[in-house]
Amino acid sequence: MTIEYYEAPDVKELVDNITKSLNFYHVVPQFVYCVRSKGSKSRRVLARIHGLGRIWQETLRHPPTYIIEVISENYDKLSQADKEKTIIHELLHVPKGFKGGFRPHKGYIDQKTIETYYRKLQDLKKKKYTDKT
Repeated sequence: MTIEYYEAPDVKELVDNITKSLNFYHVVPQFVYCVRSKGSKSRRVLARIHGLGRIWQETLRHPPTYIIEVISENYDKLSQADKEKTIIHELLHVPKGFKGGFRPHKGYIDQKTIETYYRKLQDLKKKKYTDKT
């Protein structure tokens, strides 16, 4: 079976909300696309981020662009909390320059960093909710 890709508006909404809430100003939301793939044999990968390489950008005269792919078989059954942590993880791969490259895990992305951002996101949600009431 080949892998099929579909638009993922729910993931895009989550990406946009997280980007805005956590002040990831270096991420340009209109150039982050989200897809859901079906048919992957992977049992451990929840999501991946793809960048439009510089040669593609220059040849196609297109700005830096990223695609966050969620693996439907693994991502869709996660709790909302784990989905948010997964998206935070993927967004942490986007470097401050937003030029199509990636940040590696080493020195930038670890469980502690993801948990810190997740707690901040939850605190902001609580504050927003209490401000409304």
